[in-house]
Amino acid sequence: MSGAELHSACEALAPLVGVWRGTGDGHYPTVPDFSYLEDLEFAHIGKPFLAMTQRTRDPLSDAPLHSEVGYLRPQPRSGMELVLTQPTGVVEIHTGTVIETGGSLVVDLRTERVEGTRTAKPITEVRRRLEVSGDKLISEMWMAAMGQPLTHHLRAELSRVDDRRGAWDLRLPGSP
Repeated sequence: MSGAELHSACEALAPLVGVWRGTGDGHYPTVPDFSYLEDLEFAHIGKPFLAMTQRTRDPLSDAPLHSEVGYLRPQPRSGMELVLTQPTGVVEIHTGTVIETGGSLVVDLRTERVEGTRTAKPITEVRRRLEVSGDKLISEMWMAAMGQPLTHHLRAELSRVDDRRGAWDLRLPGSP
């Protein structure tokens, strides 16, 4: 750990910091229903953002399914931005809010823009919602893609497995 303190702009997001693991279910009009295992990590280096890394895998074969990386960027007056990239050629730019109520933290985000490479599947809109209560996190996603309207797509229930309140370590393995 580098020992960096969480940036004051990220204080409301402190409950997210750490490693989360659990199971999820997905459905969409263009694919059969499915289940997945999810790992989700939020980390910081003392700057005014949190880094986010998400990976899913098949619960039966443990084969990788999907991954995403991005940054949560707190804004004034409880605003939030999320910049997220996917190996499928999609980049999402979200805006939204952070609300602390009754011991829970809710981050609610909607896409401002969704861009894709020439070979990416067409996605026109995404909504993401994270709700943290203690050591439980519920992650939900709605998506408009492949000619379908905004539709609930994913829901995962995750538990905290590592409480990384410190900063992530940017040193390469084997470096001093």
